[in-house]
Amino acid sequence: MTLAPFVRIVAQGKGRARPLTQDEALQAMTIMLSGNAAPEAVGALLMVLRLRGETDAEIAGFTAALRASTTHLPRADLDWPSYAAGRTRGSPLFLLAARLVCDAGYTVSMHGWNSHQNAFADVRGVMDGLGLAGRGLTYTSLENLNPVAFDLLRLRDTFGLRSCINTVLRMFNPSGAKASVQGVFHPSYRGLQSRAAALLGDENLTVIKGGGGEFERNPAKDAALFGLRAGVELEAVARALVSDTRRLHEPQHDIDLKALWNGDLDDPFATATVTGTAALALWTLGACPNVHDCEDMAKTLWFERLTPERRLA
Repeated sequence: MTLAPFVRIVAQGKGRARPLTQDEALQAMTIMLSGNAAPEAVGALLMVLRLRGETDAEIAGFTAALRASTTHLPRADLDWPSYAAGRTRGSPLFLLAARLVCDAGYTVSMHGWNSHQNAFADVRGVMDGLGLAGRGLTYTSLENLNPVAFDLLRLRDTFGLRSCINTVLRMFNPSGAKASVQGVFHPSYRGLQSRAAALLGDENLTVIKGGGGEFERNPAKDAALFGLRAGVELEAVARALVSDTRRLHEPQHDIDLKALWNGDLDDPFATATVTGTAALALWTLGACPNVHDCEDMAKTLWFERLTPERRLA
């Protein structure tokens, strides 16, 4: 099958073009993931959607096709995609937040690709270097998880622009987790992703504008929360945790994650970033009835982290 009918639907001209339905988007993405689509047609479809803006149904259909085309990972409690890590961000503090969630007794499945942008953004390198994986936390690289989806993501190098593949990968959830957290760089995508997730029948999701597009909370700002609880769309606000006006990531300001975790570095802002991010993840999992209680829970987990078996080697 060819992508031509789907390109025609979205690009045939003013007054005649229309968005893809969810089923049409599923069919189009299935063709792209087969690896048999003409590259010109793939580029045409993705760039038309980029110019026009994707709909909830299109993102839902593309995501459904991606999920169906991939061998699922072992089931986890929480899905945590990591596909951003912009060029100006610093150390991935959200990794320590994920570690806290696992210390609370949950399993976390991370997946992504971000080692290409800067040394600080190399999530798998940091995880390997600090020995963070294990005890409930896993990380799977996209190129191993779905090589064709990886090739579609890498088309950004050809286009010079991101495409809706970036959004779809955030919604991937290859472990079939009951809950998911997602970060975005552009605020308008928070509602898009939560509405598309509802079309897919997802139940529990929290989306925030995070540091570099990752799920990482800036503790100095109120956090607008979008997502789903028991399949119902939600919008809420988590109040700022500190009065410090410092940026979440200062260029060239690397934080020693090992020293921070092991108590050898005292950085209240970085600590609030970790515990605040962990609190939102715990809230998504239903660990506490509200964000404030989860913030207290995350602080307790942080205080209790310094047992011999939890120190980073």
